[in-house]
Amino acid sequence: MAEPKGGWGVVQTTPNDFHRSAAIEHLTDNFWNIRGDFKISHVINIGTQMSLVRKPDGSFILLDAYEMDEADREELMALTYGGSLIKAVLNVHPFHTVHCEFIHKLLPNARLIGTRRHHQKMPDLAWDPALIEDQSTQEEFADILDFSVPAGVDFVPEDDSVHVSSVLVRHRESRIVHVDDTLMFINLPSLVEKLLPGPRLRFHPKLAEGLEKRPGSADDYIAWAKGLARDWADTKIACVAHNGIFRLSGETFAEAIEEALEQASGTLDDHRKTYG
Repeated sequence: MAEPKGGWGVVQTTPNDFHRSAAIEHLTDNFWNIRGDFKISHVINIGTQMSLVRKPDGSFILLDAYEMDEADREELMALTYGGSLIKAVLNVHPFHTVHCEFIHKLLPNARLIGTRRHHQKMPDLAWDPALIEDQSTQEEFADILDFSVPAGVDFVPEDDSVHVSSVLVRHRESRIVHVDDTLMFINLPSLVEKLLPGPRLRFHPKLAEGLEKRPGSADDYIAWAKGLARDWADTKIACVAHNGIFRLSGETFAEAIEEALEQASGTLDDHRKTYG
């Protein structure tokens, strides 16, 4: 969940914008995605998410945080033995902080892991000292998860409306990627899809603002994206915030990333011309 001042610009929000409805979808044997609503100006629902991963030993890891309604909360508690089997909550986007407190109160015994910005924004929560953007922290979960942090962009930019970077997570067994903002897609209405191409993965629309202002950052970003396309080429599903679940159909993840790079080529070329 983005904060009220997010990657979508400065917007007016009230508690009603953080609507409590959610839906738990069991995507594979050991992976669930939980989707909820996040409305801008009370109207435009851009959605939000968290995901649940079951480890071989029967314990669970929660990716991100969202305040579910009572029915979905009961389902989550039943699945995880009252939440006791959830051993860690990994908050992977530095600007998604709204529901961290709720999840911590719901799961007080789970390790609460976030980025350094989570620590700065909510210092009163019992954060684990490990930071999810650090490789050493990621290695603790490397038995089932792969991680990737974009190169060439500021992880926590000074402009808090630029949500370009995050920690991308891939559940190796199911080949499902959980990603906030860094990758996005628009699920067009069926009538519009008849006139325009269907849903496509795209890099965050504020990529131009997110790129580091130095020579080589555009090339670093391209190299990172190409490496992601290569290393996670057999990905079948991307659970994306804020827009929904993107199921690869008719193209591979590698092809989808290459197409997203092509769409961002003008931004990357302009940056290269300015900074080298």
